[in-house]
Amino acid sequence: MKVKVLNKEGKETGRELELAADIFGIEPNDHVVWLAVRQYQAAQRQGTHKTKERWEISRSTKKAFRQKGTGGARRGDMKSPLVRGGGRTFGPQPHSYDFKLNKKVKALARKSALTYKAKDNNIIVVEDFNIETPKTKEFAGILSNLNLNGVKSTIVFNEVSNGLNKSAKNIPTVNLVQATSLNIFDIMNAKKLVLSENAVKAITTSLSNN
Repeated sequence: MKVKVLNKEGKETGRELELAADIFGIEPNDHVVWLAVRQYQAAQRQGTHKTKERWEISRSTKKAFRQKGTGGARRGDMKSPLVRGGGRTFGPQPHSYDFKLNKKVKALARKSALTYKAKDNNIIVVEDFNIETPKTKEFAGILSNLNLNGVKSTIVFNEVSNGLNKSAKNIPTVNLVQATSLNIFDIMNAKKLVLSENAVKAITTSLSNN
């Protein structure tokens, strides 16, 4: 599959880039894509939820009521889970939600996601450019030239300079990432995928070995 290469003014450069069929043109695997997105989102969870158990409550250890004859349930001190303010039985404890996915499964998921973007004509290839001095207005102008105003986009460069990073940071619809850090969520969570020429080469090299 060939894609026309645009410049930052949004005009055709007269060149075309061949997208590797074994990466951008495979038979997509929906289940693997779902698994990879789920694994990514699970890994983002802090898992710091915590409730106090009986031994962590600071209260009197005196038995407040007699064992029987009160009409209520039998219990001991005020740390009992039966009392308001007492410890919680089997409450949540800190733990990781992350789970393991094989490297080849993750690679297949990214290939499937890239294939979907290519089939839907949602991949834009631009020649490499840089912004030396951080200017949001200049980056917004480039988005306008590419007809991406208000469009949720993931923009991938082989190397993200400080100027580019700061220029894109204040635009809510843009996610600027480096090719080596591109993950399944970055691809699926955007309407358009904008790739620089060197980013296409880096992605192809990275995924062709998996």
